[in-house]
Amino acid sequence: MAPSAEHWRENMGYRVVVVGATGNVGREMLNILAERQFPVDEIAALASRKSIGTEVSFGDKTLKTQDLDAFDFAGWDMALFAVGSDATKNYAPKAAAAGCVVIDNSSLYRYDPDVPLIVPEVNADAIVGYSKKNIIANPNCSTAQMVVALKPLHDRARIKRVVVSTYQSVSGAGKEGIDELWDQTKSVYNPVDDKPAKKFTKQIAFNVIPHIDVFMEDGSTKEEWKMVAETKKIIDPSIKVTATCVRVPVFVGHSEAVNIEFEDHLDEDEARDILREAPGVMVIDKREDGGYVTPVECVGDYATFISRIRQDSTIDNGLNLWCVSDNLRKGAALNAVQIAETLGTRVLKKG
Repeated sequence: MAPSAEHWRENMGYRVVVVGATGNVGREMLNILAERQFPVDEIAALASRKSIGTEVSFGDKTLKTQDLDAFDFAGWDMALFAVGSDATKNYAPKAAAAGCVVIDNSSLYRYDPDVPLIVPEVNADAIVGYSKKNIIANPNCSTAQMVVALKPLHDRARIKRVVVSTYQSVSGAGKEGIDELWDQTKSVYNPVDDKPAKKFTKQIAFNVIPHIDVFMEDGSTKEEWKMVAETKKIIDPSIKVTATCVRVPVFVGHSEAVNIEFEDHLDEDEARDILREAPGVMVIDKREDGGYVTPVECVGDYATFISRIRQDSTIDNGLNLWCVSDNLRKGAALNAVQIAETLGTRVLKKG
């Protein structure tokens, strides 16, 4: 639930920068900052030189993007970065050195031991570690929604192992991914207008691709490795995780089939009750036609939706569940704004 205006009254007055404001995630960051009434005194929308002057929306206001290369971060409180690792590597240290706290959505700093990797519903206390580099990392989209579901269950029965298969939408690959699915879908019905794969390694329309990011030496992809490493850093390094990450022909919304093995027995009914009370989680789990959530229904929502909670009878202490979330929101922009809120209420406390 968004903090109320009264909640922020004593701590108003943040100067906020959104870097990469013309991209899908950057625009969503601006939308969510406005929706959640984040206490902004001044906001700057930055983009690359080729996008200078592009107009973006912030609530009922229209902002013109400024040149990231020429921007002076001194005097600004926090910067939400929604650009790739290469640009982040160049500009984030400059912002941090100027005293502006960086909240980074790229993968660049996620595995740095001096940079906290934060999902506020899960490990908000770790945010105090930001002071080492003045940088906070936002996790991978597929990890963010999963750990929101895992943490309350881990607190109750201690997770030993997680086996997860993801069904990830094309928006996770940016605007080019969305455009490719759209163009290929149309070309299926118009064979004359063939649209070969460019962003993805194979046709994505009416297909699924078990390949996200680059392959690693052990045969896993980097997306799969990210889920392993990030879950350990965010929740508990002793949790064993194995993942298969798959791109599917869905525009927005990541889904995950999650199998969990616990140290202690956890009944499915108790798990359902725990998740119903968990922050950021919405349980919709009826054993009937349509009694579960799919990506189409999660778009635009803040929640991580959990369905299909059931015992796994093949192991002593196992559960299965289905996890769905808007990857542009909880998987990226929303989590970054929630980090900013946590930073404001727990650390900066301006006013």
